[in-house]
Amino acid sequence: MTGGANRQVLFGRTGLRVGRLAVGTVNFGGRTEEPDARRILDVALAHGLNLVDTADMYGWRVHRGYTEELLGRWLSGSPRRRDDVIVATKVGEQMGDGPNDCGLSAHHIIRSCEASLRRLGTDRIDLYQMHRYDPDVSWEVVWQAMDQLISQGKVRCVGSSNFAGWNIADAQHAARGRGLAGLVSEQCVYNLLTRQPELEILPAAQAHGLAVMVWAPLHGGLLSGALRKAREGTAAKSAQGRAASALLENQAAVERYEQFCGDLGRNPAEVGLAWVLSRPGVTVPVVGPRTEGQLESALRALDTGLSAGELDELDKIFPPHGRGGPAPRAWID
Repeated sequence: MTGGANRQVLFGRTGLRVGRLAVGTVNFGGRTEEPDARRILDVALAHGLNLVDTADMYGWRVHRGYTEELLGRWLSGSPRRRDDVIVATKVGEQMGDGPNDCGLSAHHIIRSCEASLRRLGTDRIDLYQMHRYDPDVSWEVVWQAMDQLISQGKVRCVGSSNFAGWNIADAQHAARGRGLAGLVSEQCVYNLLTRQPELEILPAAQAHGLAVMVWAPLHGGLLSGALRKAREGTAAKSAQGRAASALLENQAAVERYEQFCGDLGRNPAEVGLAWVLSRPGVTVPVVGPRTEGQLESALRALDTGLSAGELDELDKIFPPHGRGGPAPRAWID
C-alpha cells in the first residue's frame, strides 16, 4: 500500500509534484474532531499525500474558517511541514452578513486571502481557488486582484472550482491578455454517477493545460456501499445530502454496482475511487476522510487496478452521456 501511495504526479504545468490523492478537509470540524483530523493528516503526509485542500468557509458547523484554523495549528506542529505541504484553499462563498462578504470582487478576494493567511498561520497560499464562477465580476477585475496577490507573494498559483468549460476558456483568454499564467487547475465534481465533466470540463482543462482535481469521487458516499451500510445500520454520510437524494433516482444502478463489487471481492469505495483514478485527464481525486479507516481505504484504491472488461461493465451500469467522450461527438453521429 505504501509504495502505491508514494506515487507522485505532475500538477498540470506548474512543475509541482503531488501525491496521487489530495486530502480534502470538509469534514474537519463538526464531523471529525481535531485530534482525529491531525492523525489523518499525519498519516496522509507520511504516505506522500502532500496536497491538502480546504476552503475559507469550511468548518461552518463550528464557525466559518474553523478548518483553516485547524490546519494552521497542524502546519505549525513541525518545522518542515509547511514546506512539505501544498496548501490549497478557496475564495468566493459567503463569509459574513455584509453585501460584499462573498463573490469574486477584488475587495472580497484580497480581504479573504489575507484572512485565510491569518487563519492558516502562513505567509503564502500555494493554490488559491475560486470556489465558483461569479457572473457579476469581469475577468479583468478578478485577474487584477489575483495579480496583486501573486506579486506580493501571498499566492503562488490560481485555480478554479465548479467552472464550466467556457468559464475556463474565458478566464484563460483574459489572463493571457494581461501576460499572466491564468488558471493552473480546475476542481470539479466527477464520479460514476456524475459524468457530465467528460463532455466539456475535462476537454477544456486538457486543452489549457490545467490539472484536474475531483471532488465527491464517491458521490458523497453513495458509491461506498451505501445500500449495504443502510442494511447494517452503519450509514453516516451516505444516508444524507447528495448521496441520499441521488439514491432515490439511481437505486437500481447502485444495487448492480454493489453486486458487481461483491462479485469482484472488492470494497465499493475502492472500486469507485479506482475508476476516477483511471479516467483520462484526472490528476488528483480529493478524498475527504472522516476516519483513518476511510483514508486507508482510499490509499488501497491506488493499487486497485481495473481491467478493460471491468471498466466496460461499469460503463454499462453507469453509462456515459450519449456516445461517450467529449462534446459534440458524444451526440453527433
